[in-house]
Amino acid sequence: MQHKRNTILALTGLAFMLVLAAPCGAARLKDLCEVRGARSNEVIGVGVVVGLAGTGDGARLTVTTLERLFDRLGIKIENLNEITSDNSAVVTVTATIPAAAKSGTRIDCRVESPFDCESLEGGTLLMTYLQFPGDPNETVYAIAQGPISVGGFNADAGGGTSVRKNHVTSGRIPMGAYVENEIPTTITDGERIVLRMKQPDFQNAYSIQKALNQVLGKDAALALGMGTIRVTIPENERDQLIGFIARLQDIEVKTTIPTRVVINENTGTIVMGGNVLIKPAYVAHGGLTIKIASTPVVTPPPIFSDAAPVVTELKDIEVEESTAFFMPVQGTTAGEVAEALNKLQVTPRDMIAIFQALRKLGALEADLETM
Repeated sequence: MQHKRNTILALTGLAFMLVLAAPCGAARLKDLCEVRGARSNEVIGVGVVVGLAGTGDGARLTVTTLERLFDRLGIKIENLNEITSDNSAVVTVTATIPAAAKSGTRIDCRVESPFDCESLEGGTLLMTYLQFPGDPNETVYAIAQGPISVGGFNADAGGGTSVRKNHVTSGRIPMGAYVENEIPTTITDGERIVLRMKQPDFQNAYSIQKALNQVLGKDAALALGMGTIRVTIPENERDQLIGFIARLQDIEVKTTIPTRVVINENTGTIVMGGNVLIKPAYVAHGGLTIKIASTPVVTPPPIFSDAAPVVTELKDIEVEESTAFFMPVQGTTAGEVAEALNKLQVTPRDMIAIFQALRKLGALEADLETM
């Protein structure tokens, strides 16, 4: 039974390997590259959430922030002790402004409590300016405000009994921010655009260059490095830049997968590229299992004695080591490697240790990356 279970676990882990069995495939340029300058931007601000049912934070910053807010509204507070923060909380507000977003565009924003707020449920974010951190001009690019959706609750029934669903100290405000100022972007100098690869690779950069030159003409594209390709815009397309880029993104390019084995020890997942090579090697892997069982034994006190009973722990140690034999392992394709490793009949976690040993030996012709 144990033998069958190990075999099933091994096959489950190796199933992930065969996902990338093909050494190359065609992908759209849109999925491989993005136009330099056409990117989203993150903005951040610090605001106040009010309307909480006694679940706010006790930070002093909350009180001073409320004082400044009231001061902007023309309300003067003489004594800060008059302000209580149980129904309010200081929060960080972040948002992503899409590329080329115009003034008035509505975007989502995220709200998180940095202090000891118990819950943001039912709260409303007051007007908060969103900026670039460290911007010397302090330009406000978006303004956020509105009721917060936390998608959960935190109920305390007293006596140490509580019910909680999801994370209630962070939430979202759908369409809760307005873009105030457009972020200046430049995607062309009038004659050229630059494509930035999402995963830099010399061979794929060269493949993109060849594909673009086949469509646009000789020397229209030039790979400047493993991550950037410069494209010269044809003269008859320079007045229709958006349409030109849209057509460019639909070009298909044959790409290759890096020679790499990626492992995740937390989940026992193994993903292997289709061009991974294992040189001839012999592997023996035996699992050592140690079980320690502790059983309490109570010895009663003598009769008519006030002494307490004596409790001792009886420990039982069991050691089990499975039999291991040397097995030949080699392969030039993902299928051959998977077949060779399947013969070892080990679990995915044991297979991770085998990959590490093969890499140390020099038999694994691939990069080994741990997530």
